[in-house]
Amino acid sequence: MLANYITYLNFIDGKLKKFFERQKPYIFCKKGCARCCKNAQFPYSSIETAYLLFGFMKLDKSVQEKVDTNVQRIIEEKKNFTGKKFRYDCPFLIDNVCCVYDYRGLVCRSFGLLTNGINGNVQVPFCCYEGLNYSNVMEDNGKKISTEKFEKLGVEEEPVAFNISYEFLTDPDFERGFNFSFGEKKPLIDWLTMPQNGNNNSAEESVS
Repeated sequence: MLANYITYLNFIDGKLKKFFERQKPYIFCKKGCARCCKNAQFPYSSIETAYLLFGFMKLDKSVQEKVDTNVQRIIEEKKNFTGKKFRYDCPFLIDNVCCVYDYRGLVCRSFGLLTNGINGNVQVPFCCYEGLNYSNVMEDNGKKISTEKFEKLGVEEEPVAFNISYEFLTDPDFERGFNFSFGEKKPLIDWLTMPQNGNNNSAEESVS
C-alpha cells in the first residue's frame, strides 16, 4: 500500500511543480524560511505519517535525537495548553530546515499557493501577510488581488487559485484510483504521542 501511496505522491508532486512554476512571480519560498513549519497543527493521515516516519528512520542518530527532543517539548507544551486549538512548530524542523523533506505530508507539499477552499472561497497562504507569497499583488487588507499591483509587475501569468485543499488531496477518489487508503487523519503531534506502557512515545519509539 505504501508503494501505491508513493505513486500517488509522484502524481501530485508533478501537478504541484507545474502550479508553483506557473505562479513563480508570486512565490517567495526559499530554504531556511520555514514560516509554514511553525505555529500550526499539521493535519496528517495514517499513511502520510507512516511515510514520514519511514524517512525519519533513515536519519542520522543525532538528528533523530533532536527530533525526539522537539517532540517531548511539544508534548509538555500541549499538557499545559488551555486554549481551543493547540499550535506548535513542526518537530522535524531542525535549524529552520525540514529534516524529512522528501517524506513530508501533503499539507507541506501544497502550502504556498492560492487554494480553492471547500466552501468556494479562495484561501490565501498566511505568509502573504508577512510580506511573502502573493504579497506583491494582494490588497493591503489581504482580501483580494490588486489589479493595479498585478499590472505593475508586467507579467503574463495571473495569480490564480488551485484545487489543492487538504480535503481535496485526500479525497477517496484518489484512494480508489491509486489503490491505497489514507486512513485516520489528525494533527501530526497526536500521531507522535501514542501511549506505550502508560507513557508518551517519542517519535522514534512510535515506529519501533
